[in-house]
Amino acid sequence: MGGLVCANLLSKKGQRVLVLERQHQPGGCLQSYRRGTMMYDTGLHYVGGLAEGQPLHDIFKELGLLSLPWQRLDPEGFDRIMIGNHEFLFAEGFDCFLATLAKDFPEDKESLRQYVSLLQCTDEEWMQKTNAYTYLSSIIHTPLLLSVLSGACLKMELRRQTLPLFTYVHGNAPFIQSSWRLKGDGNMLVRKLIENLSAQGGELICDAEVVELVEREGIISKAVCKSGEVYEARYFISDAHPSITLSLVKESQVLKKIYRRRIDSLENTNGMFTTQLLLKPNEVPYFNYNEFLYDGYEAWDGRGYMVSCRVPEGDSHYARQIDILTPMNINECSAWINTRCMHRGEEYLRFKEQKAQECIAVAERFLPDLHSHIQEIHTSTPLTYRDYNLSPDGSAYGIRKDAAAPLMTVLSPRTSIPNLLLTGQSLMLHGLHGVTMTAMYTTREIIE
Repeated sequence: MGGLVCANLLSKKGQRVLVLERQHQPGGCLQSYRRGTMMYDTGLHYVGGLAEGQPLHDIFKELGLLSLPWQRLDPEGFDRIMIGNHEFLFAEGFDCFLATLAKDFPEDKESLRQYVSLLQCTDEEWMQKTNAYTYLSSIIHTPLLLSVLSGACLKMELRRQTLPLFTYVHGNAPFIQSSWRLKGDGNMLVRKLIENLSAQGGELICDAEVVELVEREGIISKAVCKSGEVYEARYFISDAHPSITLSLVKESQVLKKIYRRRIDSLENTNGMFTTQLLLKPNEVPYFNYNEFLYDGYEAWDGRGYMVSCRVPEGDSHYARQIDILTPMNINECSAWINTRCMHRGEEYLRFKEQKAQECIAVAERFLPDLHSHIQEIHTSTPLTYRDYNLSPDGSAYGIRKDAAAPLMTVLSPRTSIPNLLLTGQSLMLHGLHGVTMTAMYTTREIIE
C-alpha cells in the first residue's frame, strides 16, 4: 500500500514513476490469493475514518479509492468485545461510543469521558513519549473496562512495556468515527491504484526483485534486479523493511555502520496466525461487525482472537468466508525457520491444523457449532508473511515502537543517502491508515 500510494501521488504531480515489485502479484498485505473459485484476503479486514471530514476521506478521494464498494459496519456495534460470557459493543461516533459503554460501566462514566477526549487529542509529541498502558491505567481504574476498551486492538501489538499512546490512539480513533468493509477482495484496491498509476503515465513491473542499490558519489545511481535488469532514477523509494532496504546498499560512503547497526537492532512486532474458513452456502448468517474474543479477562496478555466476516456477494444474507486471527510469535514456528513456503513438511501442516482447530473452538463461543458449517480451511503463520512480504520475524506491524525511545524507533522517511527514501508500516504508523499517511510524508520529501 505504501509504495503504491507514493507512486500514485508522485505521478499525479507529474513525476515519471516506475514501481518494481518482487512478487508475481503486487499489493503486499493488500493482495488476495485464489483457492479454487474463491479469493482470500491476506491483510485487509476493515478500514476506519472514510466518511467526509474523517482522516482517510480526502486522501482516498484523491486516490480514487472512495469509488470502490465500501460497506459501513453496524453503527450500533461495529466492533464487539466478548470477555468471559459478556459482550460489549463499540458504537460509531464518540458520543454514542461513550453512551453505549456507560450502560455497562455506569460508575466509570468520567473515565470514559477522559478516554474519548484522549482519542481526539492531537498532541503527537506528548503521545509518542507516553506509555499507553501506564497512561490508560491512570485514567481507567476498572480493570475490566480497560480490557474492553483495548479489546479491539488486535490491529496493533498490545505490549505493556513499549506501546506508545500515539500508536494506540491512531489505531483506535478512526474506527470509532466510522468503520467500513470492502464488498470484494483486497485486490480491488490494488487494481484501482495500478489503474490510476497507469493513467497518470506511471508503470509497474512484477517479478522484478531488486537485489542491489548501487551508490555512486554519495547517491543511489541505479537499482539492480535479480534478472540482471538495471534501472536508473533521480529518487529511490523503498517500501521494504528498513533493515532489508539498507542491506541492498552493499557499499556506501554515506551510510555509517552505526546507523546500519541501529536499524538492524530494532525489534519487530509479533506476527499473526490466520485461519481462513470457506463456509457451506446458506448456513451461517452474515454479521456486519467484528467480534473479538478473549480467553480470560485481560486483553493485554496477547491471547485475543478477532473474527471477521467477508461481505457476501450479490444479495445473499449468508456468509461464505470468515477469518480468525490471533497473535503469534515467530518462535512458535522455530522448527521450520529455515524452510520456505510449500516446502515445510507434514509436521508443519499438522501444527497449523492444530492451531486452526484451537481458533475455531474459540470462535464457537460466538458462533456455536461453527465446525459443522466449514467447507475448507486455509491457514498462514508468521513464516508465510516473512517469505511473501520480506517481513523480518513475520512481523504483522513492522518495527516495534517504544514510548521510552521514540527517537530510536520512529523513523524518518529520509536516510543519510539524499535520494534514498523509506515508506511503509515500519516508519511511523502501520495499517491502511498508517501507511497511507506515511506515504504522504515520504512524497513531500520530493514534491515540496
